[in-house]
Amino acid sequence: MGRIPRIAPPPVKAEPYSTVVIVPCYNEADRLPVNDFEVYAQQTEHIRFLFVNDGSSDSTATLLAEMAVTNPLQFQFLNLTKNGGKAEAIRQGMLHALQSEPAAIGFWDADLGTPLEPIADFRRALDKHAPIEIVVGSRLPLLGRQIHRTPVRRLLGRLFATVASIALGIRIRDTQCGAKMFRVTPDLHKVFAEPFLSKWIFDVELIARYGQLRQRLTSKPTADFIYEQPLERWEEVGGSRLKSNDFVTAIFDLARIYWRHLRPGAPAYLGVSPSSDTSQSSSTSTDDQPSLPRAA
Repeated sequence: MGRIPRIAPPPVKAEPYSTVVIVPCYNEADRLPVNDFEVYAQQTEHIRFLFVNDGSSDSTATLLAEMAVTNPLQFQFLNLTKNGGKAEAIRQGMLHALQSEPAAIGFWDADLGTPLEPIADFRRALDKHAPIEIVVGSRLPLLGRQIHRTPVRRLLGRLFATVASIALGIRIRDTQCGAKMFRVTPDLHKVFAEPFLSKWIFDVELIARYGQLRQRLTSKPTADFIYEQPLERWEEVGGSRLKSNDFVTAIFDLARIYWRHLRPGAPAYLGVSPSSDTSQSSSTSTDDQPSLPRAA
């Protein structure tokens, strides 16, 4: 196909109650389950996917551009020329998606360790519970569920969730599941306005940022705005870039997050977008994106 355009047209405003799901991609050309996305898109017209290429060194950008051409209504493509890590790819995707003013924005891991079908459950949770602003996937190995994790990853995940819960001051079972959805509010703009301290455990920091912003508006605890959605299925997909020794890095990053946002006397988080945010060249592969129909 031809050269990928470098200048992105502004997103077209979506219909009310539409949902955008961000999919960060780094060197996913050989393992992105394209058919799964295509089939799901055909079955759920109210969902729009925003694929973010995080400076991949393989042909991921070309693949995503081709997908956007085949289904311009539901597949958008944002190309970041530099690899900034998962946190920054999602943040840039969020800033782009917010311009089209959907009612909800989520992010989903590209390998579909979490299948696409629960997207509807996440959206229903937001629709049903008005005070909820964040729906987080939870990989709890409950009876009747199919949650497949290696024993080591399960143990490390449980340990990290315990430490993160202590730091955040709330009981949360799974901060790191790569499936989350957010109600679009002014606070959401602020939460993603500034780059995150950590490339991988930014999930903890975004909850911390919500907590700081909320403390200025209400006395209700952060936990009142979070809904944990147990997953029916989750599969540990081969080729994951996370390793067991990343647990040590995560603990150091958690300490940085605690010092910046959670310690007594921590400076207020204002959510002011730095001017350097526009330094990366990014693009979509379509010149026009039609509005989505109202979500069911």
